[in-house]
Amino acid sequence: MIKLFEKSVYCVGGVPLTDGVSLADANHAAGTGIESQQLNETLRDGTMAWKILRAHNKSGQDGYLNIRFDALASHDITYVGIIQTARVSGLTEFTMPYALTCCHNSLCAVGGTINEDDHVFGLSAAQKYGGIFVPPHQAVIHQYIREQMAGCGKMILGSDSHTRYGALGCMGVGEGGPELVKQLLSRTWDAPRPEVVGIFLTGAPRPGVGPQDVAIALVGATFGSGFVKNRIMEFFGPGVSNLSVDYRMGIDVMTTETTCLSSIWQTDGKVREYYRIHGREQEYSDIAPDAAVMYDRLITVDLSGVVPMIALPFHPSNAFPIQEVIDNAGDVFERLEGEAKSLYLESGVGIDYRSMITDKGIRIQQGIIAGCSGGTYENIEIASSMLDGRTIGSDEFTLSVYPASQPIYSALLKSGAASKLLDAGAVIKTAFCGPCFGAGDVPRNGALSIRHTTRNFPNREGSKPGQGQLAAVALMDARSIAATAANGGLLTPADQVYVPDTTPAYTFNQKIYDNRLYRGVGRPEAGVELKLGPNIKDWPQMIAMPDDLLIATASVICDEVTTTDELIPSGETSSYRSNPVGLAEFTLSRKDPGYVPYAKRIAEQERLRRAGEPLSDEGLHRALEAFGIDQADNVSFGTFVYANKPGDGSAREQAASCQKVLGGWANIAKDYATKRYRSNCVNWGMLPLTLAPGTSLELSRGDFVYLRGIKKALEEGCDEIDAKLLRNGRVSELKLYLPGITPEERKILLAGCLMNYYRV
Repeated sequence: MIKLFEKSVYCVGGVPLTDGVSLADANHAAGTGIESQQLNETLRDGTMAWKILRAHNKSGQDGYLNIRFDALASHDITYVGIIQTARVSGLTEFTMPYALTCCHNSLCAVGGTINEDDHVFGLSAAQKYGGIFVPPHQAVIHQYIREQMAGCGKMILGSDSHTRYGALGCMGVGEGGPELVKQLLSRTWDAPRPEVVGIFLTGAPRPGVGPQDVAIALVGATFGSGFVKNRIMEFFGPGVSNLSVDYRMGIDVMTTETTCLSSIWQTDGKVREYYRIHGREQEYSDIAPDAAVMYDRLITVDLSGVVPMIALPFHPSNAFPIQEVIDNAGDVFERLEGEAKSLYLESGVGIDYRSMITDKGIRIQQGIIAGCSGGTYENIEIASSMLDGRTIGSDEFTLSVYPASQPIYSALLKSGAASKLLDAGAVIKTAFCGPCFGAGDVPRNGALSIRHTTRNFPNREGSKPGQGQLAAVALMDARSIAATAANGGLLTPADQVYVPDTTPAYTFNQKIYDNRLYRGVGRPEAGVELKLGPNIKDWPQMIAMPDDLLIATASVICDEVTTTDELIPSGETSSYRSNPVGLAEFTLSRKDPGYVPYAKRIAEQERLRRAGEPLSDEGLHRALEAFGIDQADNVSFGTFVYANKPGDGSAREQAASCQKVLGGWANIAKDYATKRYRSNCVNWGMLPLTLAPGTSLELSRGDFVYLRGIKKALEEGCDEIDAKLLRNGRVSELKLYLPGITPEERKILLAGCLMNYYRV
């Protein structure tokens, strides 16, 4: 079904040269006449990805990219901080189309007036600086970009990790807010030239197999090994034509969960028709790999071999065929209980998954079809047809459906799909991303929710283990969720029931946007005052890198991978994302409740040091004595987090900025899960330190690391950092590393953060 080829692979005439296919045979079939000696690494330039990157690259060199994007996109968890950062960095107007959508903090009852204050701020910012404002409930961020801003050959940067528009021939990149600030200030997004992984699709999906099934299978096959990490996934092959555009988009948006950098697909008449339906046919162009091309790696996917899949808690890569889970429910759920116990050991809570096994099957408590992955027209139409004339029942199971945009909702009303869902007992709600991160449809304690959304990380559903509340999410396709709903909440793969082959033609209603959205691109109104609610606060002052750093271990995380949701929880905390100091109180709150008080304790000692007052912390006094540091030296006190591989998941910058607000100066890790999290650390002035490959540290809260001469090391371009460690009263030498730090990143770290760098 899915095969991975780790070495570079040539593709001639659309045929990958694997499994014994000879160059001569491929040349003969393709009629290219390419000689073997010409098939060298320069054929990397023939990928779709590279042609788009090269068109946007301002560096003048192929090995290192300085990219200017065509447009930007942010939602209401991120746009306030981005604009506040840009303001103090010299922003006068948006330098490119920038869409501000209100799809994450749409529930205005949470936090009092806070969320709606942010929305009004967004509107005033779009007016003042010349942007696009999408009010609450109109569209989730990525569906709006698909419908109104994507274009073949374009590149769009979004402050959301699921910024993926490759199925429309448009490369999307998800990054933290400071990277969007750079674009607003006419700077560039900088990165080494990424490798490109070819995804060769053949065959056609079986009845009942949807895009989420293919996506879960891909994530399961690639995530653990990092096969596509920070690389670009390029989809091509005869199987592409067997997929609708909605189907392609459903796979594409989930590529984020593989930790890839971006994605791109070959285009065809179906993509042209998508643009035509949305009144933007001029945005279409043919995009395909060259006749001869080299991929750095290759994945082959036989679509006909994919079966209905489920990603069990607590990660999208925890992938299994649904039927396999049903057949081995006892063993599978016993293992899940063990994973939950390990995750929530300190909280002392768990889930009794085996109690969900009945003589009739596995009983599920909740189903959700929503967001940029699940809420597409085709997914909901098919689900409604599967539930036509049936009922979800009057027991515990519930089903909520969130169309991804009001135009989709309008089409579902016209086709009759909405009525079918309502008749069956489902609830239809407006465009909202909340179910994907725990701000909507939080299940009851002990429940298992099946969702066609993007993630199922621990606590993404909104439970609070520290308060004895724990639920979990499994990811499934809308088709199998509908099959389960029609079966009264008993887990059912869609290939066991009737699934319609076609859906009614989609008609897009442009009036919905024309009558409600603010569009001010190219028309900034400098006289407009930003409307600042009481929770919208400026970033606190951050100092430049001192000569030396004395940093205390504030948290030790031993999990193999740490998600951004664990670094700064989602859900109810989103109401405070416009208040840096208020939000920082939630840092690591579900993973390590002791982090915040200890970080604040060390931060208070730094305040005393700068004020010339006596220090009060005994541990810090011992560290000063052990390292021979005088309080009058140009040394700053701070904290760091030690983790194996932090940063999987969301692009939101707060996963790093909250640590900085609390006095964080660094992370020490074996590796970083994603480029976007590492970039967030740098942009907020935190050293992304690593250990030597294959090594680890035994640390506890209160151990100290002394980085003597860190400022000089950054100035001189050092990649190796000599440090000292104080643990259990003993001082030892420690070698740390800053791999891949660019000259500009060094300047940002020396300035203390990106804002300071731009102020200079």
